[in-house]
Amino acid sequence: MTDSAAKDVRSGANSLLADLGPIAVFIIAFNVLQRIEATKENAVYIATGLFMAATLAAIAYHRAKSGRVPPVLIVTGVLVVIFGGLTLLLRDETFIQLKPTVVNLFYVVAILGSLAFRLNLWKLLFGHAFRLPDRIWNILALRWAGFFGFMALLNEYIRLNHSFDFWLNTRPLVILPLFLLFAALNTPIALKHALPEEEAPDAEAPRARNDA
Repeated sequence: MTDSAAKDVRSGANSLLADLGPIAVFIIAFNVLQRIEATKENAVYIATGLFMAATLAAIAYHRAKSGRVPPVLIVTGVLVVIFGGLTLLLRDETFIQLKPTVVNLFYVVAILGSLAFRLNLWKLLFGHAFRLPDRIWNILALRWAGFFGFMALLNEYIRLNHSFDFWLNTRPLVILPLFLLFAALNTPIALKHALPEEEAPDAEAPRARNDA
């Protein structure tokens, strides 16, 4: 990986940490507020409002820091505002719980739809950091589409079978570790098939084909 690509990866890692901030605000705020008698009854709604504010702040941070907002964060921000707004308007926490399901399904549709039109979304998002054969980009895209589909089903299972407290606290204890584990499991294939700088991204080296 080139120095420029490594810089992009580090920048991406910093962005991920910034993007996790709103979720941390949501979880911490709810767990603190529900332990205070005066705010216990409205803990979900106050925390949801803070979650929305923190998400908009993260978008503003990215805009000020790099002059652009990552597409993923734009999608997340729009859905947080929509489902958070419905939660506050209708006083029903079900809407904010549905947000992860909708986000994950959106990614599934976006990835599979892009492949159907021969425009690999995963390559468009991460092609600046890795130079890979198109076949490997397709494999990664399909894997992540399957993972996002699984995460949508998992969110629905937890939402329908457990309390709001349990659902919310699975975010850092279950959902994030699963995401990081899946990302780690897919890193070796990207490193193994990374193309030298002088090779075209859509040309597979013979060795890569033999190793597949």
